[in-house]
Formats: sequence, structure tokens, C-alpha cells
Amino acid sequence: MDPLIEELRTRIIETLNLEDTEPADIDPADPLFNTGLGLDSIDALELTVMLERHYDIKITDIKVGRQAFASVNAMAAFIREHSSEWAGNE
Repeated sequence: MDPLIEELRTRIIETLNLEDTEPADIDPADPLFNTGLGLDSIDALELTVMLERHYDIKITDIKVGRQAFASVNAMAAFIREHSSEWAGNE
């Protein structure tokens, strides 16, 4: 499995205090908001802070944020595109 995907699943659970959720419970392709994991706008703010803190990535455009937070796979792709640490690591 992709180490970044695994890391993101764990960080999402920790950041959002998702009790009774294990990393394996989060399908990387499923939507994070609405029908998928069921996150809301407050969760989006917390995920934005998590990206800044752990990956030194800032999201200032709501459209970019919607794309980046579409799924765990989308977050991983966004991090790889914007973080020198993860660039080229798949």
C-alpha cells in the first residue's frame, strides 16, 4: 500500500478525532464529504490546518480545497504535487 495514503488515513482520524474508525475503514477512493466519510466544513478547516502543519502546504482557494479534499487519493495527489518531500514518491 502507498505509504502516503496510509499516513493520511491515520492523520485524518487523529486530526478529526474519529472515534471507532480505523485507517482501513477509510477507502482512499471514497468521497470525504457528504456521502463518503460524511465530513463537513469545520472538518475541512481542520484538514487545511493539518496540511499546513505536516506538509507545509497552504490552501487559500476554496475551489482548490474542494479538489484536494475530494478523497484520500486526491489529497495524496495534491500533496505530491505541492510538497517537495513527497514529490515523485508513489
